[in-house]
Amino acid sequence: MENASVHRVPITISVTLATVLQAVDMTIANVALPRIGGSMSATLEQMDWVLTSYIVAAAIMTPLSGWLAGRYGRKRVLVLSVIGFTVSSMLCGMAQSIDQIVLFRLLQGASGAGLVPLSQAVLLDINPPERHGRAMALWGQGVVIGPMLAPVLGGWLTDNYSWRWVFYINVPFGILAAIGLMTYLRETEPRRSSFDFLGFGALSLAVGALQLLLDRGELKDWFASPEIWIEAGVMAAAFWVFMVQTVMAREPFVSPGLFRDRNFAVGNFLIFVVGVVLFATLALLPPILEDLLGYPVTTSGIAMAPRGFGSFVAMTIAGRLIGRVDSRLLIGAGLATTAASLLIMCGYSTQMPQGLIWSSTFLQGLGTGMAYVTLTTVTFATLATQHRSEGTSMFNLLRNIGSSIGIAGTSALLTRNTQIVHERLAAHIVPYGSQIRLHAPFSFNSAAGLTALNDAVTRQAQMIAYNDDFKLMFLMTLALLPLLLLLRTKGAHLEEESVVLD
Repeated sequence: MENASVHRVPITISVTLATVLQAVDMTIANVALPRIGGSMSATLEQMDWVLTSYIVAAAIMTPLSGWLAGRYGRKRVLVLSVIGFTVSSMLCGMAQSIDQIVLFRLLQGASGAGLVPLSQAVLLDINPPERHGRAMALWGQGVVIGPMLAPVLGGWLTDNYSWRWVFYINVPFGILAAIGLMTYLRETEPRRSSFDFLGFGALSLAVGALQLLLDRGELKDWFASPEIWIEAGVMAAAFWVFMVQTVMAREPFVSPGLFRDRNFAVGNFLIFVVGVVLFATLALLPPILEDLLGYPVTTSGIAMAPRGFGSFVAMTIAGRLIGRVDSRLLIGAGLATTAASLLIMCGYSTQMPQGLIWSSTFLQGLGTGMAYVTLTTVTFATLATQHRSEGTSMFNLLRNIGSSIGIAGTSALLTRNTQIVHERLAAHIVPYGSQIRLHAPFSFNSAAGLTALNDAVTRQAQMIAYNDDFKLMFLMTLALLPLLLLLRTKGAHLEEESVVLD
C-alpha cells in the first residue's frame, strides 16, 4: 500500500478502535440485560433474543465481509460497517420497546461483523512482514482484552448512569474511527467476481442454525426439544449443500484454495480450539466469583483483571519475538502456560483465596496472549495478499464458532455434572448413621435447615462441575501441541510468500 508508512499510526489507531468496538459489544450488553428487561417489561425468552439476534447476524455476515471487501473495496466496506455499527448502537440506546432493541441489535451485529476481520487485513497490509508480529499483537489486544473488560465497564455504566449508555458509549468512538478511516486509509482495487448465492445462502443458513442451536439449547433442554432437532437438521443439510457447492462451483463463495495453504488450514483449526478455551473460561469465571464466592460485579471484574494484564504483557513480548524465535516454540509455550493455568483452576474451591484467582487468571492471560498473537501471524504468513480479506473473515468466523461451541458445551456439561455430583454428595448425607456431623444452620428437623443443607451441597456440586470443565479444557489444550509440527516456518523467521489459489 503506497504511503502506508506515512499514515500507519492514524490508520492503526482507527482500525484498533473499530476492533475494540466490536469485541467489547459482544459481551458488554450481557450485564445490562436484567435492567433492560425490567424497563421494557420483557420475558426471559424475549431477553434471550437481544443476545441471539446479535450473535446470529454477526455469524452470518462475517464470511460475507471478505467477499464484499474484494468486490467493492476494503475501505468502502470498512467505513460503512463502522457507520452502520455506530448508528445501530445509538438506535439501541434510544429503543422504546423490546422489539426495537432486538431489531437494532440485529442491525448492529450485521454491520459490525466485518470490523474485526477487515481491521486485521488492513494491519497486515500496511505493515511489512517483519512488523506483522507487532501489528497482530496490537490487534489481538483489542480482540482478547475487550471482552474481558466489557462486563466491568457495562456494570459500571448501568449502575451509575443507565443501561442505555452501554450502547451510547460506542457512538463517539465510532465517529472517531470512521473519520480516521475516511481520511487516511487508501482504497484497495476492487476485483470483479460473480457472487455464489447458493454457497453464501447455504453457509449462512448453516451458521445461523448452529448459532441458534447453541444459544437456545440450554433454554430448550437441548435435544429434548423439537426446535433443537429442527435447527440441527437444517444446519447439517445446509452445510452439506455448502460443501458440495464449494467443490463443484466454478467460482465458489469460499475458495477451496484457501485451505490448500497448510499454515492457513492448521491455523484455522488451532484458532477454533483456542476460541473454545479462551471464551469458555471467560464465561465460566464470573459465575464462580459472583454466585459461588459472593463477589460483587465490580470486585469480580477486579479479580479477573490480571488476565487482561497477562494478555497485554504476553502480546507485547510475542510481537517482538516473532521473526527472531521459531513461532512454533512461542505457540507451544503459550499453550503449555494456558494448560498450566487450567490445571490450577481444576483445584478451585469455595474457600479459595483471591490470590489463587489472580495468579491463575494472570497465567492464563499470559498463555493465551502468547499463543493467540503468534498463531494469528503464522496463519497468514504464507497467504497471498489478495486473499487476506477472505482469509481473515474465515479465520474470525471459526474463532467465533469455537467460542460459541465452547460456551454452550461447557454450560451444558456444567448443568449435567452439577446434577450428577449433587446426587452423589446427597447420598452420603443421611439423618441416621452418618459419619458427617451437622451443625447449625443445617438441620433435618426444619424446612429452613433442609434448604440450607441443600444449598451447601449444590454449591459444592457446582464447584466440582466447574473443575470438570476446566479439566476438559486442560486436556484439549494439551492435545493441540502435536499439531504445531504441521506449521511451516523458515528457520526462526516468518517470511511472506505468495501462493497460487485456485
